[in-house]
Amino acid sequence: MISYLLLYKILQLFTVLVFGFLLVKLRVIRSGDGTVLSKISLYMLMPAAIINSFDVELTPELAKAIGLAYIAAIVVHIVLLGIDAIYKRAAHGTSAERASVMYSNAANLIIPIVSFVLGEEWVIYSCAFMSVQLVFLWSHGIRMFSENEKFNIKKILLNVNIIAIAIGVVFMICGIRLPVFVKDITSSLGGMLGNVSMLIAGILAAQVDFKKMIANKRLYLVLAMRMIVCPAVVLVILKIIGSFAGIANAENILLVSFLAAMTPAAATVMQFAQLSGRDADFAVAVNIATTVVCIATMPVFVAIYSM
Repeated sequence: MISYLLLYKILQLFTVLVFGFLLVKLRVIRSGDGTVLSKISLYMLMPAAIINSFDVELTPELAKAIGLAYIAAIVVHIVLLGIDAIYKRAAHGTSAERASVMYSNAANLIIPIVSFVLGEEWVIYSCAFMSVQLVFLWSHGIRMFSENEKFNIKKILLNVNIIAIAIGVVFMICGIRLPVFVKDITSSLGGMLGNVSMLIAGILAAQVDFKKMIANKRLYLVLAMRMIVCPAVVLVILKIIGSFAGIANAENILLVSFLAAMTPAAATVMQFAQLSGRDADFAVAVNIATTVVCIATMPVFVAIYSM
């Protein structure tokens, strides 16, 4: 049932991607308009969704569950570091390839997917994965593209998603609940996140030279690593963690981490590649290709996880 719901949601999101693609091709909007939507998504929709997810009563059981989500997220990223090291040596991967393999697009896709498949009450666990990923992205990830970059704690702490998570955690610990009016607003804005994110992906897709993309053999290697190898390894790791968890609903809590880990390549990788001038077109192609492939891979892996 979960696999069916996931497939249904991914197809919905992919349809929105197609709309974004057509809007550019039909010259209704320009490709540069995606930048405006990206800022709206980053600075308004995503923080609203995060804060809304923390609007719950903190209980001892919830605290243990969030702790499990953080442990899973940290372990998964350490394992992905190992996969990156192997890929770098064995395949001589470029910065764009390695970052696309290691980092998933959890920030943009996990909240709408989890909300639809499991329910809004499970989104809080996706924030654990997102916050851990942000730390890795702005330390290890950015150094892939610039050896001169140092660990930037300011970039991490001032990231709008981290700020939203911090506000949500403080509210939850202090027992501060959102007024109904504010709750309705954050819930409504958060519900727009998935569609806007895929609309942006469609706008980016309109700029891709698909003939050149399909001819690039390295693309298929990255696709296999990001959408098959990494999820398969993470699946085994999460099953091991789940066997020792010993708390209620551990399977669904870890499923949230699994969903976050097997989403397409991170949109942030495209930004890093563009800023550094390293394989920006390839990074965009990987993002689009993995978004298309996830229609098949994500439901299959969820079905295997649920066995």
